[in-house]
Amino acid sequence: MATVITLNPPVTVPPARRAINPWVIAACVVVPTFMEVLDTTIANVALRYIAGGLSAAVTDSEWVITSYLAANATILPISGWLSSRLGRRNYFLGSIAVFTIASGLCGSATSLEELIFYRILQGLAGGGLQPSSQAVLLDSFPPEKQGSAMTLFGMAALIAPIIGPTLGGYLTVNYDWRWIFFINLPIGCGAFIAAFYVLEDPEYLKTQRSELLKKGWNLDFIGLGLLALAISSWEVLLSKGQEWDWFGDPYWRVQVLVACFFLGGGVMIWRQLVIQEPLINLKPLKDVNFVVCCIICFCAYAVLYGASTTLPGMLQALYGYDAFASGLVMSPSGIFAVITILITGAIFSRGFDSRWFIAGGLVLMAIGSYWMSMMTLDISPFQVIWPRIVLITGLSMMFAPLNVAAYRYIPRDLRASAVGIFALLRNEGGSVGTSIAQTMEIRREQFHTWRMGEFLDPLNPAVTEFLNQTTAYFQSLTSDPVMARSMALQAMADTRQIQAASLAYYDDFYLFAVIAICLLFLLLFVKRSAPGKGAHVSAE
Repeated sequence: MATVITLNPPVTVPPARRAINPWVIAACVVVPTFMEVLDTTIANVALRYIAGGLSAAVTDSEWVITSYLAANATILPISGWLSSRLGRRNYFLGSIAVFTIASGLCGSATSLEELIFYRILQGLAGGGLQPSSQAVLLDSFPPEKQGSAMTLFGMAALIAPIIGPTLGGYLTVNYDWRWIFFINLPIGCGAFIAAFYVLEDPEYLKTQRSELLKKGWNLDFIGLGLLALAISSWEVLLSKGQEWDWFGDPYWRVQVLVACFFLGGGVMIWRQLVIQEPLINLKPLKDVNFVVCCIICFCAYAVLYGASTTLPGMLQALYGYDAFASGLVMSPSGIFAVITILITGAIFSRGFDSRWFIAGGLVLMAIGSYWMSMMTLDISPFQVIWPRIVLITGLSMMFAPLNVAAYRYIPRDLRASAVGIFALLRNEGGSVGTSIAQTMEIRREQFHTWRMGEFLDPLNPAVTEFLNQTTAYFQSLTSDPVMARSMALQAMADTRQIQAASLAYYDDFYLFAVIAICLLFLLLFVKRSAPGKGAHVSAE
């Protein structure tokens, strides 16, 4: 009985926690999550500057992105396991601290190898912020207000990758690429101090943790190693596959990575199904709603990240924009994302079926992507801004309803595992979309170059007229007929290359539109999912 008496004083903790405004708690956990998601895209526009500053090849600088995504994806599925053993508050604070320190180390790196190592640390620390922040939000708000809390989280998760290229371009062009990492220092320190004084684990988590610690850690090191092998192979494959010519790689690097991915992933899944205490609980995958929503989320984020990397690349390569200008064109969509999330949250909380919002969002994403596929080389910035706004509005409309549909029928004890799987697939969707966009752009540019070359012959009167006019022009400048003819042929080749590249970029957007439309058919397998008073609308 003495032991029971010593446990009575902590009962006074809940009133103290209730005295704190839940929106204050929300701000403390959403800000570091925003910072972590921002770092997935903020470095994209600075790779060339990073390569130049560290005397490295541009292709090698891509490891700055790949290493972060691989580390982040590795830790996401096991974040629930770590949180339950370390304590959610301790795990959240530790993640902020390590992420902030790693950001400072990234900014002070003196070589590419150092930067990649620090980015791995940054990714490992950042992987636990998203699931932990969602869990804190759900425990801090009453059930009927959790929809508003998840709306705030959705704003951070959606807006961060949208404004990342803009902020990264501004800091890189006007200051230095190192500031894309140093900017995390004051934010991380402030978030750590605020979370330290505000956050507290609820009693049920403390009880759960004490029971788990009595059993020991029982970490599945074999499963963790297989997970790291599969995820790392997958991320490197997506990042370097096109550069290494995919399965045409003469050095068999791609083939080995594919084998490691399937072998490591297959054995890891089998092991998690047979051992008593799995590292990743795969039981949420038995729910059809959850599986279908995972597929939709995976593909939707593939479209988002694919479009977000294709658009600035196209603007810089074909329209003469610099990193900041291309990011500036993309930034207005962030404003509409906030407005859409707020409006959708207000309407959705009245009990509407989530399938209607998901369908509407997919249709808007398809319209925005198709609109961008119809662009030409003679357009103003506003003709890029509005299609981008339509695409982002569609994704913003379906974010909260998709979370509701995914977790609506998941038991509470499986939600921690479900959110780790869902977050992993969301992040990996972005990696796949980026890889598909890059590969398709290069392959389709070659295709269009060959097709256009079929019509560039001396028997084509348009070709003859073009060469005669440009030859006469260059001859008036150089007074050398041979050089003028050579310059005219080069001008025709350059024009063909620009046209082929533009068609390749437009093909990317057309593919994204087709993917969004095809996802509509998956809604036929989703059961009705609507938020109700007293019901959870997301996962822990």
